Amino acid sequence: MKIGFVGAGYVGLVAGTCLAEMGNHVTIADINEKSIQKLSAGKAHYYEPGIEELLARNIKEGRLKFTTSTAQMVREARVIFLAVGTPQAEDGSADLRYIEAAARDVALAMDGPRSIVIKSTVPVGTNKKVAKIMKDHARFPAEVISNPEFLKEGAAIDDFMSPDRVVVGVRTPEAAELMRAIYSPFMRIRDRLLVMDPESAEMTKYAANTMLATRISLMNEIARICQAVGADIDHVRKGVGSDERIGPKFLFPGLGYGGSCFPKDVRALAHIAQVHGIPPHIANAVDEVNSAQRYFFLPVIEKIFGSSLEGKRFAIWGLSFKPRTDDVREAPALDVVRELVEMGAEVFAFDPEAGETAAAAFNAMGIQGVSIAQNQYEAAKGADALVICTEWAEFRSPDFDELRQKMRGNLIFDGRNLFSPAYCAAEGFAYHSIGRPFVEPAAK
Repeated sequence: MKIGFVGAGYVGLVAGTCLAEMGNHVTIADINEKSIQKLSAGKAHYYEPGIEELLARNIKEGRLKFTTSTAQMVREARVIFLAVGTPQAEDGSADLRYIEAAARDVALAMDGPRSIVIKSTVPVGTNKKVAKIMKDHARFPAEVISNPEFLKEGAAIDDFMSPDRVVVGVRTPEAAELMRAIYSPFMRIRDRLLVMDPESAEMTKYAANTMLATRISLMNEIARICQAVGADIDHVRKGVGSDERIGPKFLFPGLGYGGSCFPKDVRALAHIAQVHGIPPHIANAVDEVNSAQRYFFLPVIEKIFGSSLEGKRFAIWGLSFKPRTDDVREAPALDVVRELVEMGAEVFAFDPEAGETAAAAFNAMGIQGVSIAQNQYEAAKGADALVICTEWAEFRSPDFDELRQKMRGNLIFDGRNLFSPAYCAAEGFAYHSIGRPFVEPAAK
């Protein structure tokens, strides 16, 4: 099948490359010339495990190509996915300028009937808006289909190749059959295609992300209560997660969620509710708890060191919002670093993949005095305290002997509960974590 994409960002590139891997001929259009040049050479413009291998193979075999011309892509494709960004507007709603512009560009370039698939995360009613744009600007009929993405950064290739479900919103049986044909290679073991109306498909995306975000914020609030009453969140989490009605996933406390989806989608759902006269009590609370959680350790740090951190050095492990990605959008680490710098601390940070993107983010935020280290132990050199913000696998079993030798102090603030408190104490560290009792270093 000949398929086109508008947008070579995270969603468009992963979906387009995976569809090419299944034998489709895919053309991806984007206005960013530097990104298109890089992609055409088989190099991804962001980090995602496995993407460059698929890129190189499908470009070499002629199934995948890139262009800066939307019109060229439209002429070559019969099914066109809209995968442009929908950033958060000032009022919390989704900004639809880019998807509306993409729809107009596609409509004006059409030289025959096309099927238009909305892959971007969009509020309820966008399918109808895009359909109207196509009717107003296209000379040929266009079926508009909703197909929200559910990819997890760091595992996007596996998610697309083996999806939990594929949600499609259609208005005709023919559109349903088209989407079934596109996704049939991914359904050979079990049919996971869910066909519904476009409005329900649009709502499903926001509902799913808000549900997951709610679990995270609820466990973070319970972790705070555990800390106050002397309970251990690890025991509580296991006890709660063993209930089959609840399950164990997304029950780990930490410094809160980040990224391009959860924060934006929770706020967008709240805005949708408000527009329709429904008070979004839970969605607002989820967002508020998450915003506060990233500052979890700051009162403790201030209690230990005082309100000024002048002359103190802090090491940061992890800058991306989650492991296996270089994405730092809404990452808790950015706020942690900003607060430490504003209190006067010198900060040395390390992330296996997000060093460059974090440095760019610090520059955009006007944050000075942050050094990006080449490895985790270089970041820890001379540090009075270590703060762990992202649960990268390489942080889970560090060389505590080397860490102890590198650091000036012995404080660890573990924002992802990677270590056993008793083990850290035995290794000579004062250890603070989320929702678990503080431990002093054991006497040697």
